Amino acid sequence: MLFADARWEPVFGEGVLLVPLLLFLTLGTAWDMSVILRGRGLIVDRRIVLLGTAAVACSALLPTVWNAVAAGTERVNAYPTNCPVGQFGWVVFAMVSSIFASFLKELCIYRSSLAAGEGPGPLESSVMVRIAVSIFLIAYAGIPMSLLVATRTLGEGTWGLAALLTVVATTKSADAGAYFAGRSLGRRRLAPQLSPGKTWEGLLGGVAVATLVAHGCVWLLFPAVSPGNAGLPTWLPWVLGISLSLAGLVGDLAESLAKRDASAKDSGSWLPGLGGVWDVTDSLIAATLPGFLCFAAVS
Repeated sequence: MLFADARWEPVFGEGVLLVPLLLFLTLGTAWDMSVILRGRGLIVDRRIVLLGTAAVACSALLPTVWNAVAAGTERVNAYPTNCPVGQFGWVVFAMVSSIFASFLKELCIYRSSLAAGEGPGPLESSVMVRIAVSIFLIAYAGIPMSLLVATRTLGEGTWGLAALLTVVATTKSADAGAYFAGRSLGRRRLAPQLSPGKTWEGLLGGVAVATLVAHGCVWLLFPAVSPGNAGLPTWLPWVLGISLSLAGLVGDLAESLAKRDASAKDSGSWLPGLGGVWDVTDSLIAATLPGFLCFAAVS
């Protein structure tokens, strides 16, 4: 998919061919989270959650798709650069639409329950709790993934693809570095109540590995994927390595908190040997914001 995206970017637009992978990670995360919450006795409307999450995550691609269609026909003008909605406005539009879709669904259910003479149920199944759960899942899984889409559309041509690969490689290498450093050198536990295997030595190892990988991506990956573009500042890999590894740790601990609360070992079983999709995306979801901000600052 990555090769196809780079090869056919002038035809389909920036990042459009990566949508299947984006949806797998986004919807898989939302599904795993719904399983965790259902294990705690909460009612989750998966149809609303999955549709809303997909809409929010993909909405940032609308200007790109618009321009790709405009390039193939004379009947459609290019997406205006001074459009007040811009790119992230569509993310807000999709999020607000998902909120009121949740309310509309509950209005239909509430009307049916009144007609049947049913009274209010327990707190776990109350209208506002169901709506709050749906909105949280859509926002948590959808909005950060829309930032990955926005990262892909930065710069010109395949520049954004190199930026996206750098964010992913740096974040996940921090996970690997922390794991191996913690196993071999770990002595002082970082968060024993949430994740007994995490240590301060592992954290430092993760930061070191992530910084090395960020340097490799900036000085080797960018010239290979996006040749001809101007060089990047020397401070960028240092900031990427530190910020993405620390943000990834927060995302990892957030998932650990949810799993501890639900007494679950893995978030799911979609990826044999790795656990659920959320076990893979937990750190990446938290790292999307600093990753986007770093590359937006130098694009």
